[in-house]
Amino acid sequence: MRFRVETICHAAARACSVLLAVLATTTALVPSAATAAPTHSAAALRAKYIELAPQLQNNQFQRPLYLNSAESSGALKGDIYAVVDYPFAAVNTAFNGTDHWCDMLILHLNTKYCRASGDGAASKLAVSIGKKHDQPLADAYRVDFTYAVATAATDYLDVTLNAREGPMGTSDYRILLEAVALDNGRSFIHLTYSYAYGMAARIATQAYLATVGSGKVGFTHTGKGTGQDDFIDGVRGVVERNTMRYYLAIDAYLSATTAPPGNQLEKRLKNWFAATERYPKQLREVERDDYLQMKRSEYKRQQSPQ
Repeated sequence: MRFRVETICHAAARACSVLLAVLATTTALVPSAATAAPTHSAAALRAKYIELAPQLQNNQFQRPLYLNSAESSGALKGDIYAVVDYPFAAVNTAFNGTDHWCDMLILHLNTKYCRASGDGAASKLAVSIGKKHDQPLADAYRVDFTYAVATAATDYLDVTLNAREGPMGTSDYRILLEAVALDNGRSFIHLTYSYAYGMAARIATQAYLATVGSGKVGFTHTGKGTGQDDFIDGVRGVVERNTMRYYLAIDAYLSATTAPPGNQLEKRLKNWFAATERYPKQLREVERDDYLQMKRSEYKRQQSPQ
């Protein structure tokens, strides 16, 4: 998300710009105490696949994908369910453990740096979030995630990334990724994206949506207009755009796993950008050459000790 206000964000422009970038990129929040935690299992995810069959077959995304978002008091959440044309073994190898998460996360425009450390219960990811153009790491905001594997079976994976604190009153960042094996070398994945926010973030959000974010929309049709005019906007639009960006990063990472090692980065970058261009109304932000140049530089920086 990107937000600005005459009071808070005018007095602290750098903090606000970083906040907007962090909210735009970090993923999946813990449910509120009043909300019962969902049951995660291979059986439950397969049941969801059957339930969503009509939406997966007929939708606006030109791929078997279902997206939903929700707003509650102090929290926003986005969910994507999708069939991917990769065997479960490939998904499991990619995301069971922190080894490849940074190569996926860096695809997002606002991810400036990512470094994995630790092992087992001590696994962590340090992620720096910034603007949509080149910038020094000192100007980005670092979010420290813990990584945990809830379930790792021969046909099902359930992993989470959690960060308790973010900038300016934001908290409870979390990435949740589930995957289950399907027939014919395919997998069904579930990505959740959400976060909690306090008053400062709420004010900044409102300012952003009233100014530079006023014309931006999400993917859900509201039924209030016709055709391209009835996409949801506001904070749910923000959540939907970034949930989609992360799903496309997962898909782009998987698409390159069979390429020669020296070609994988370029394939990931080009496939991610090409996928976002299928939804220009929601996701177009920078030119292709600018994106590729920025990400090549950021990936090189990511490979160096910091």
